[in-house]
Amino acid sequence: MKIVFATGNVGKLKEAAEILGEGFELVTPASAGIVEEIPETGNTLRANSLQKAQYLFDKTGMDCFADDTGLEVDILGGAPGVQTARYAGEAKDPSANIDRLLREMARREIEASDIRSLGIDTPHATRRARFRTSITLILGGERHFFDGTMEGRIALDRSGKGGFGYDPVFIPDGYDVTAAELSPGEKNAISHRGKALRAMAEYLKNRT
Repeated sequence: MKIVFATGNVGKLKEAAEILGEGFELVTPASAGIVEEIPETGNTLRANSLQKAQYLFDKTGMDCFADDTGLEVDILGGAPGVQTARYAGEAKDPSANIDRLLREMARREIEASDIRSLGIDTPHATRRARFRTSITLILGGERHFFDGTMEGRIALDRSGKGGFGYDPVFIPDGYDVTAAELSPGEKNAISHRGKALRAMAEYLKNRT
């Protein structure tokens, strides 16, 4: 089955291909003739994934899917959320995004400590966080939605050379290493995107 995946990220493309397995041929937007940036102006992950998938379908008429993923950090009130990829600016620089994340978390932790030093009862800062993925599949013009979550915490500094995005600072629940230190198979088994993709793959296979 040929299906367009709304990404130019090689890591995401490889991850999706491994999870979907045989029987699926993933096509990039560029391969389908779309070279412009696909818009994503929604204020929720689902709205963004739907917008991207609908744009692809309207342009190509092909079966397609799009995902939007957000990192929610408790100490930052759920940020960066829908701004995850652009947290440090429109350049979507993963290293700069991580730099800002660690900087903002450190600032909040210092603020909480300063308040407690004044005798004010303030909860200790938490490093709890989670990734959420929302996938929109458009198949024969019909929309279908699949979601996945991976709980964990943010490390104090980077570790590991695998993965992409925020993986070097995200420690999944049940592990003492970052997602960037896991093998692709280990990460796919527990990741937010892996869960959403497996749900989509099961749906597609049950239709055939």
